[in-house]
Amino acid sequence: MQFPDLTPILKPIPWAVVGAVATRLYMPERVTRDLDIVVHSEDAPEARRKLAEAGFKYQSQLSIGGSSWLSPEGIAVDVLEITEPWLDQALEDARHNWDPQGLPVLPLPYLILMKFQAGRVQDLADVTRMLGQASEETLNAVRQLFSQYSPADLEDLESLITLGQLETKPPPEEKAQ
Repeated sequence: MQFPDLTPILKPIPWAVVGAVATRLYMPERVTRDLDIVVHSEDAPEARRKLAEAGFKYQSQLSIGGSSWLSPEGIAVDVLEITEPWLDQALEDARHNWDPQGLPVLPLPYLILMKFQAGRVQDLADVTRMLGQASEETLNAVRQLFSQYSPADLEDLESLITLGQLETKPPPEEKAQ
């Protein structure tokens, strides 16, 4: 599915895709009808102004911080506004981490951390699927990020890695009888 490229609209505001559209870079795509992006809370007023000027229609405030919009083509766009200390680096890295459509996507370690902290069932399901398909090098980058920003959750992270690997592991071959 194609989603609006907000780069020309939001420029020069740093932003990145998160949510289901972001996960399609790291696991098989799941159906979604909305585009979730993240911006710094301090950039939110300017992002809102630019979206309105581009013809996006404001829908509502998000309970998790941010706002919901409808594009001129009728696609829902949720703008998450956060202030996490890792966001600067994550948005910088996203400038070089594009999905096949060319949208900047939050790099996997940050996306895992963000979805883990959200703690919703679908987010945790996404986390296990993405971790189950990640390389050992990527898993180590996720571990390092958690060590820095969420050390109390390292044990839970390891459990999610194990669950994800069990989910993606091929079933054992049955022995001939």
